[in-house]
Amino acid sequence: MGREEISMSEKRILCIGLVCLDIISVVDKYPEEDSDTSFVLDSLASYGIDVRHIVSHPESSFPASIVISNICNGSRTILHMNSYITSDFRKRNIDASNVSWQSWGDTPCACCLVNTTNGSRTVTLYDTNLPDVSAEDFQKVDLSPFRWIHWEGRNAGDQVKMIQRVEEHNNNCPADQRITISVEIEKEREELFQLFQHGDLVFVSKDVAKYLGFNSAAEAVVGLYPRVRQGAHVVCAWADEGADAVGPDGQVIHSPSFPPETIVDTLGAGDTFNASVIFALCKGQSIQEALTFGCRIAGKKCGIQGYDGIVS
Repeated sequence: MGREEISMSEKRILCIGLVCLDIISVVDKYPEEDSDTSFVLDSLASYGIDVRHIVSHPESSFPASIVISNICNGSRTILHMNSYITSDFRKRNIDASNVSWQSWGDTPCACCLVNTTNGSRTVTLYDTNLPDVSAEDFQKVDLSPFRWIHWEGRNAGDQVKMIQRVEEHNNNCPADQRITISVEIEKEREELFQLFQHGDLVFVSKDVAKYLGFNSAAEAVVGLYPRVRQGAHVVCAWADEGADAVGPDGQVIHSPSFPPETIVDTLGAGDTFNASVIFALCKGQSIQEALTFGCRIAGKKCGIQGYDGIVS
């Protein structure tokens, strides 16, 4: 299908990052030594945006999101893990046809203890030597079906090259056909900070903001704005203090948090926030509306176990 045949209302979101299988154990206290604990399996796309919220929201006629992540197709155990992940994508109408399958390395896996008494989580990640999505992988992707591409900051050098390809695409197409670029800078790694200047929307984590010397979301978005490119927006969520954003007009926009009556499960709340902000902006809402929507949905997620009840 040619670019001219796809209307903007039919275009999709592309998410680039890493898939991790989360094995979740719901507890009401930290397990005692040698105690038996039942585990609940859930596959989470840990690239800074939970695409499931975008494609399943009842207000949305939005086309399915697409994932490009590296997954290993090596050992029998890894194949079983990948089967679970890919079946979860199919169940939720997420197109995984752009996944970059690897012949070596292991698909990452995390064991998560979620405490139902306060919603806290303890995560033990089995990290691996699985290669990140490369600029070469990205060259194989047809850009024409997309209206928005989001990057979780990982191998920033290659990701800058990917973004430059999108920028070149945008320079050679009508304004209403251009792709919006968002990036998330979540980890306190200096290499990732080059991504500040490459997003139309830049998500900055509380951890990164504190690492750079800021003590609030408002302070962070103002202080970091000189790092981003002209016309961009910077967004920073600060847990129960809500979230702030600033754009080219220099006005700081704030949304309070919307905590549930009882905090049940905070695992993935940050991804939920990012996804909800992008969803709202793609629906044509203002940055203020998107920020408030993101805080509301993230708050709702903290009040439920998992994700499936988030859109009810």
